[in-house]
Amino acid sequence: MLGQFRKEYVALNLPNTIVDANSNRGWSKRSLWRWWNQLSRFQRSVVYILILAACFAALYFLPATHPSWNPSNGKLNIALDRNHVTPPLSLLSPKKAQPPDNSLDKEQPAKEAHINNNTQKKQPMLDKEDLVLSGETANNNNVGQVHSPPRDGVKFSGSTNERQAAVVAAFRHAWKGYKKYAWGHDHLKPITGTFHDWFNLGLTIVDALDTIYIMGLKEEFAEAREWVANSLHFDGNRDVNLFEVTIRVLGSLLSSYHLSGDRMFLDKAVDLGTRLLPCFDSDSGVPYSDVNLATRKAHSPKWSPDSSTSEVTTIQLEFRDLSRCTGDPKFEDSAAKVSLHVHGLEKSEGLVPIFINANTGHFRSYSTITLGARGDSYYEYLLKQWIQTGQTIDYLRDDFVEAISGVMKHLTRRTAQNKYLFIGELLAGGRDFKPKMDHLTCYLPGTLALGVHNGLPQEHMQLAEELMTTCYQMYAQQPTFLAPEITYFNIQERTTGDMSVKTNDAHNLLRPEFVESLWYMYQITGNKTYQDWGWQIFQAFEKYAKVVNGYTSIGNVRNPVNTRPRDMMESFFLSETLKYLYLLFSDDPHILSLDKYVLNSEAHPLPIYDT
Repeated sequence: MLGQFRKEYVALNLPNTIVDANSNRGWSKRSLWRWWNQLSRFQRSVVYILILAACFAALYFLPATHPSWNPSNGKLNIALDRNHVTPPLSLLSPKKAQPPDNSLDKEQPAKEAHINNNTQKKQPMLDKEDLVLSGETANNNNVGQVHSPPRDGVKFSGSTNERQAAVVAAFRHAWKGYKKYAWGHDHLKPITGTFHDWFNLGLTIVDALDTIYIMGLKEEFAEAREWVANSLHFDGNRDVNLFEVTIRVLGSLLSSYHLSGDRMFLDKAVDLGTRLLPCFDSDSGVPYSDVNLATRKAHSPKWSPDSSTSEVTTIQLEFRDLSRCTGDPKFEDSAAKVSLHVHGLEKSEGLVPIFINANTGHFRSYSTITLGARGDSYYEYLLKQWIQTGQTIDYLRDDFVEAISGVMKHLTRRTAQNKYLFIGELLAGGRDFKPKMDHLTCYLPGTLALGVHNGLPQEHMQLAEELMTTCYQMYAQQPTFLAPEITYFNIQERTTGDMSVKTNDAHNLLRPEFVESLWYMYQITGNKTYQDWGWQIFQAFEKYAKVVNGYTSIGNVRNPVNTRPRDMMESFFLSETLKYLYLLFSDDPHILSLDKYVLNSEAHPLPIYDT
């Protein structure tokens, strides 16, 4: 059987130049030339094409060089990384870039990077692979390297006097009721011991994060952080308001990241910011007011085709800071374009109507001009953006200065009896003056003082001081010592009384605006009268708004016997009102330096950059 098979051999004779692997000879040049001459013209062309294709392929797969932003020295470096991005606002700021001061109070480094969370280590910088949220990269696989330096956190000493301690006690009382009856929900209803949901984002927890941190409440911060890390998700199939979620949630996450050094907060901020970006996909670039965080579909408000002017122009601080923290310019660019667009629109001596259409990009004709609801924070963010960017974007400062000139010329009046200066409204596109001022407008004295602190005209401080007196009187002239939501002023000669309050406007929502201005004025002037005014207001909250399970807004500031409690504790009471009171009563008026921080419209501190 085996004889049926034969072994067959094939002889392969190779040239010595090939067989001798150790001789360094290979084919001779002569052989190569002979081989090349034997090729046809077509074969030579094929070889040329193959060599050219190989060169292109090599170039394609090699890393490209791109400029990258180095926050440690404020310069553009050349890095071999296709994912690097250039610094934001490179076209808007002509000045030489300087390193951003992100360390936040480096003269007092924290011993704890973030409270109760293994804080002895420095947090490493985020890589693209680290920004994984809910199974996807934080911004749809388009994140460059995170350029924000590691954070050690900022140390706060806790309360140092009786007034501060009283505010901390108030916070703990409110937190206890919220934790018991509304944990994980947006707002506490303290009288009925229930809750109210607006966006289903745990607004009270998130909004209060940096207040808790600044007060040094370690236990409360630990439980809040745990909820944010494990229970705060942005994939709920529900519409949210771009402005409200930006200032309350995005702003607080970024602030908590800067203060605590905890990278988890930045991860959450990137996820949220990415889900909010579709709002900017309008024909004009002016953002839609609402977006579904799950489907990422944005639209105008259901009640109108227009957005509020203040809402579309009060998101820039947060989106800019998100870009500065991640190195990805898309957040900053989207929001900054809105400010630039509004800058180019026609105004009335710097004053803007309170509605703008996202599709056309134009103001609504004949809408009200006011520094109250729907108009207020447009002016605030002109100044604060200019400060945030190291005073490098001049049109923001110029628009603010022009607007304040317009306010003094067209909106200010004095009461007939005691000559209190107030800011009214212009109706029908500026034709009719209405002697009405929202409590919201009481933010303006603090903003004006902040501008003067940064070199703006001194006459702004005189306006600020007179408005402070008027806002104080809005409290002091009520039997409860709590201001109403809206006050009307008497400008008719030979009449008595300076102020009046309508029944539907007599509610107090525990708002922070006047307390905010008290803090700015005290920081800048050192005048302790502002502390005393704040203490009077705090005592009024304790007397008329405090209930068993927290603090409630009230329906009638004019009747101390029947305040008509409204059974609602807004998140801004913990985020803003109590925070500003705590800061106001500090023995150190510069506990949050105005030269290092700019506070957003919800009182969340963000770092000031040098460009």
